[in-house]
Amino acid sequence: MKIILLGTSWPFRGGLATFNERLAKQFMAEGHDVEIWTFTLQYPSFLFPGKTQYSNEPAPEGIAIRRELNSCNPFNWIRVGKALKKAAPDLLICCYWMSFFAPAYGLISRMAKKNGKTKCVALVHNMIPHEPNILDKLFAPYFIKSQDGFVALSESVVKDIEKVERLKGERPKTFSPHPIYDHYGERMTKKEACTALGLDDKNGYMLFFGLVRAYKGLDVLLDAFGLIKDQLPTVQLIIAGEFYEDEEKYRAQIAANGLKERVLLRNEFIPDGDLRKYFGAADLIVQPYKTATQSGVTQVAFHFEKPMLVTNVGGLGEIVHDHKMGYACEPTAEAIAADIVDYFQNKRQEAYTAYLQKEKTKYAWSNMARAFYQIINGK
Repeated sequence: MKIILLGTSWPFRGGLATFNERLAKQFMAEGHDVEIWTFTLQYPSFLFPGKTQYSNEPAPEGIAIRRELNSCNPFNWIRVGKALKKAAPDLLICCYWMSFFAPAYGLISRMAKKNGKTKCVALVHNMIPHEPNILDKLFAPYFIKSQDGFVALSESVVKDIEKVERLKGERPKTFSPHPIYDHYGERMTKKEACTALGLDDKNGYMLFFGLVRAYKGLDVLLDAFGLIKDQLPTVQLIIAGEFYEDEEKYRAQIAANGLKERVLLRNEFIPDGDLRKYFGAADLIVQPYKTATQSGVTQVAFHFEKPMLVTNVGGLGEIVHDHKMGYACEPTAEAIAADIVDYFQNKRQEAYTAYLQKEKTKYAWSNMARAFYQIINGK
């Protein structure tokens, strides 16, 4: 087939770009003709809370990436829609994660399908975002009606699509769990990783990784750590990711919980080449989210075979089996604290890692590709 992915990709950075590029490579490996059409303008600067939208790494090798879509210009949407109608891909995948893009994706998909050939299937990371707004009710239904089917990364997102669609079963939907990010290099030993980061490998380390946003519950984790710091005197917390929130309020909370000497802050976007250092140093990956659908961090943890603590919200509990490969607990400081203590005091790492090594085989990229084939073939 000829397949075009419409969504974020290099030169833009982040997990969504990484996902699209890795999915494109899977389709290519299965013999398809694949392109990614990405943005000329993704977010206007006033809507983007980070330091930069752009990657400082080289373009991924072997992927045809075209910068075509201006998210804010309806005249551009018409041009892109006409170009896709003419290009006539068998499959157009709209990579959807927030309603800001719904008008563009919806119009472009409608225009592309006028060739009578192209099927439009949405890859939905979030249907109802972590931080909802009025645009979700106004724009999301317009996008949904333009699609021929949906592939979601968690069961909870399938349910969210049905809520917006209103009529269950109107368009085919399938759930395919987030595959494992497997391109970050080989595992580093804890000693190697700690040396690279300037850390003492005799300590235990929890890792909170990724962009810091309110829904990710870092404040809850800091309160949890404050409750148990005396029980785990050699355990430290690494926070590695750019703050999309006020960093100072978290620093104040760290001080109030007596954690100044126990928390290591890396307020910066961590490039792909450095992930193996942070995950290599970590004994436990912590994701104390208040709301969630799924998380790419979980799949990075699978790749590096690191036990996880997640909160049982959205689709996270679907992936992390409680007390087998880690923990899926309630999103409270007390519940998180209890599981952290259990992990370190009872030395769970070896057993949880062994279970995780077996479980990770479920999350192949070929399964994700197969989900799209099932939608367009009506199976």
